[in-house]
Amino acid sequence: MSDSNTNLNAESFSFKAETKQLLNILIHSLYKDRDVFLRELLSNASDALNRLRFEMLTNQNVLDSKAELAIRINVDKESRMITIQDSGIGMTKDEIMENLGTIAQSGARKFLEATKDNKGDFTQVIGQFGVGFYSVFMVADWVRVTSRSHALQAQAVSWYATGDDSYQISAGEMSERGTRIEIKLKEDAAEFADEYRLKNIIHRHSDYIGFPIYVGDEQQQVNKQTSIWRSSRQEITDEQYKDFYRQMTMEFEDPQTRIHVVTDAPVQLYALLFIPAKHERSMFSLRKEDGLKLYSRNILIDDYNKDLLPEYLRFVQGVVDSEDLPLNVSRETVQSSGLMPKLKKVVTGQVLKELETLAKKDADKYSSFWIEFGAYLKQGIAANQGDGESIHPLLRFKTNRQPETWSSLDDYIGRIKDDQKIIYYIIGDDPKSVLRSPHLDYFDKKGTEVLLLTDAMDSFMLMGLRNFKEHEFKNVAQAEINDNEQTKEDNEAQKIPESDFNELIERFKQTLGERVTDIRASNRLSQSIARLADAEGSANSDMQRVYKLLGKEYEIPKKILELNPAHDILKKLVEMKPDSELSALVIEQIYDSALLVEGLHPDPSSMAPRIQQIIEAALANKT
Repeated sequence: MSDSNTNLNAESFSFKAETKQLLNILIHSLYKDRDVFLRELLSNASDALNRLRFEMLTNQNVLDSKAELAIRINVDKESRMITIQDSGIGMTKDEIMENLGTIAQSGARKFLEATKDNKGDFTQVIGQFGVGFYSVFMVADWVRVTSRSHALQAQAVSWYATGDDSYQISAGEMSERGTRIEIKLKEDAAEFADEYRLKNIIHRHSDYIGFPIYVGDEQQQVNKQTSIWRSSRQEITDEQYKDFYRQMTMEFEDPQTRIHVVTDAPVQLYALLFIPAKHERSMFSLRKEDGLKLYSRNILIDDYNKDLLPEYLRFVQGVVDSEDLPLNVSRETVQSSGLMPKLKKVVTGQVLKELETLAKKDADKYSSFWIEFGAYLKQGIAANQGDGESIHPLLRFKTNRQPETWSSLDDYIGRIKDDQKIIYYIIGDDPKSVLRSPHLDYFDKKGTEVLLLTDAMDSFMLMGLRNFKEHEFKNVAQAEINDNEQTKEDNEAQKIPESDFNELIERFKQTLGERVTDIRASNRLSQSIARLADAEGSANSDMQRVYKLLGKEYEIPKKILELNPAHDILKKLVEMKPDSELSALVIEQIYDSALLVEGLHPDPSSMAPRIQQIIEAALANKT
């Protein structure tokens, strides 16, 4: 076989700039794991076979309709040649130019960006950006791809490249359907011209490809070709589950948990699902988007089906295979099948059931899951209220009484007094600052437990979280308290005389104007100087946060400013001259600090000049 393309009728084409840059990286950089090229080529072959099998469900009038759906690899050690051939759907001239002659500009650019910080090892990034075929140039002096489409009248076409600036297209010699890839190995890649070496790579990366892979003259397939999801759970080891997950996703961390389901009613399905270790995919992941692999009777229908799980469970990876799904539907219309809602109900129920079991059996492991994926379940509470009762047991919170550990709603109810029918919560920007909120003064003194809601999704969650086991959720900022409970403490406190306090309130009103709806004495503050309370009939504070998080046009809400009549700062303020500049500065700062605590201040940095003035005044009085 010649080491060059000798066809005089070949047409030459130039690669685009991004492709040239990408090929330069692949050819001239050093790699830790060059055997990734075989994984990528076998993955492409598997996809071609899947597409052909799907096509044949409705169209038997294809070239070589009786040919086995398989991948065959031959090696010539002396000439350093590898040939990989599949009996898949094949390509026309236009398709081969589209698939091999160009790389999607966005994919190439993203690949190049990803390689900048990857310290020279790009092998695991390749498949993520649609450039997997080009990994062959890590090991090849030249590559020839010959393909013949499944269409009866199609002609074979050949594509040839050496990895430089151009490629050639010519008529090909191929009587059978499918694609043949001939690879002339570089001298320093001669190790791959060895059947035993290639078999090891297949076992490592491609064992679960759903079509037989044959190497050399042997008629025994190398890969297991096992639909592991259709196997009995008792027959599969933990390591086999992990191998399948790694091959499907190319994630290096083991999944947090797996869910292997086989059901006969109300639908017949096989499902093998995984919850990843992290909510963000690694840059090495083969899975490019959300969705489950959907099979019908072992035939891949959709690689990224988003109709099998609600959006809040979109982090789940895996396979669903149903005997009941009709095969005469296209990938585009599969969601219109009446079976899909039933499949979704079963798969969703199994995932939620498994998470609840995990939470009961292994609290530490579930805490790790919650830290990574809790925000998704909160989204489910807000957007899928029909699933609320199933999600409620999965929610976890920290509280003012248990700030370092995660508690379920059942844990919370188990610790409160029997006559307490309210689940109290407080919203803040972060776990530490919320514990210093003035809204907690009264509840801390009474020993009342309060949920700390400091995640951005919490305000959205509250839109669907109203009650739990006959307990109503209540924001401590809005909760009413019994005035009589504070009477004794109030009498003992050294409060500002009523006439002086009323005069102070007027000074606050003159300074703050219409920014507040009212100013009054508080019956619940002990350590804090002030707090902002919702005016009756005003917009709910939780909804105000939602608007802010959504980036909608936002105005500082007008609230009631409550002051602590026993606080030393207010006592000092009473002694200041009402018209003094420092008095006005302090009042402004008290109000801005209350806004800041609420997480409602639109521009916290604007306080800096005023704080400096107050410090200067305080130091001047000390000298």
